[in-house]
Amino acid sequence: MDDQSENSMDKQIDDNDSKPEKMFTLKKWNAVAMWSWDVECDICAICRVQVMDACLRCQAENKRDVLGRQDCVVVWGECNHSFHHCCMSLWVKQNNRCPLCQQEWSIQRMGK
Repeated sequence: MDDQSENSMDKQIDDNDSKPEKMFTLKKWNAVAMWSWDVECDICAICRVQVMDACLRCQAENKRDVLGRQDCVVVWGECNHSFHHCCMSLWVKQNNRCPLCQQEWSIQRMGK
């Protein structure tokens, strides 16, 4: 054999070797996502129910908004603690301080 044909055979062998074998094939993939509110604590310290759910009073009275959802507004204080507005409005009548940090209570924002 001449050098040229030998080199071309080496190239063919090298080309076949350069393609790595698949170690595994992905057949199915299920994506899972998780989210959470960017708050220090997501439970109302007064009624011990999650802040994004209706408080016990609203659940008992079955208060609902126009769309049929339970209507219970969340209130954030200047201290960034969050509570149900129903719970906090009763708390403030007795004590005008945040139940968690005891700072003077001042509303930062309200919403759902």
